[in-house]
Amino acid sequence: MKQEQLATGLAWPEGPTVLPDGRIVFVETYRSHIGYVAPDGEYGQFAYTAGGPNATALGSDGCLYVTQNGGVVGPWRAEEMLQPSIQRITPDGAIETVATEIAGTRFQAPNDLAFGPDGRLYFTDPGRYDPAALPDPGYIFALDPSGGGELLAELPSVYPNGIVVEASGDVVWVESYTRRVVRRSADGTTTVVATLAEEHVPDGLKVAANGDLYVTTVTSGGIDIVSADGSRVDFLAVGSVPTNCAFDGSRLIVTDGGRPGESADAAYGGVLWAVELDGAAGLELFRGSIGA
Repeated sequence: MKQEQLATGLAWPEGPTVLPDGRIVFVETYRSHIGYVAPDGEYGQFAYTAGGPNATALGSDGCLYVTQNGGVVGPWRAEEMLQPSIQRITPDGAIETVATEIAGTRFQAPNDLAFGPDGRLYFTDPGRYDPAALPDPGYIFALDPSGGGELLAELPSVYPNGIVVEASGDVVWVESYTRRVVRRSADGTTTVVATLAEEHVPDGLKVAANGDLYVTTVTSGGIDIVSADGSRVDFLAVGSVPTNCAFDGSRLIVTDGGRPGESADAAYGGVLWAVELDGAAGLELFRGSIGA
């Protein structure tokens, strides 16, 4: 399977999105910005967000929505810390804060996000990453187009991380501490779809057109592919610390942290990969927008 490095020297890249003009945008948390790679290979800064951007999602309004964790990767802290929030980057480059709490619950460190067919923006909020101390509860939120929202689930210390919305509207997320893939149906019931192998700690998540779940596992050096019913489909070896991915036609775009975020010092060994897929394609993404 052909793999190509699109960019190197990145600062903890995660949460890629492919824009209509072909540019790939992704967070670089250690640089407190959104980077991009253009089709011609040009690399640059898309927007400076401050704090610690964690993932991106394109809205129907042409804006880029960003989970802002406040400025953390493990023990690292940003020079310009922010209140944890959902941010929006407008087409003209302005940065706006969309929400800092929902239903009276203030955000801890929003992580990954995805729009649903109902126009809501679903996102995980795991708090701090510390598997030794297990300090924080985890939250699954839904942000309404009107700007209101709902706390969908309050979880124990499981570190909910990557999140997607399936064709049915069911919400699926992965839990880094438990290595579980969990589905929440429209009626509110949750089921464990799969538990990954001990050495496969999940981080990012995307869903294919056929329903397969692509789980980037930061400790395995690759991506676990799990069917909608939880059975193992395949494993794609890519990168060293794959953090998240996004479908781009016949390619899978993969962000690679380069090494775990175990130091207070910023690291710049991240890589952006493109992996040619054999017949697989992504589920067409839902889009939405949140009122200003």
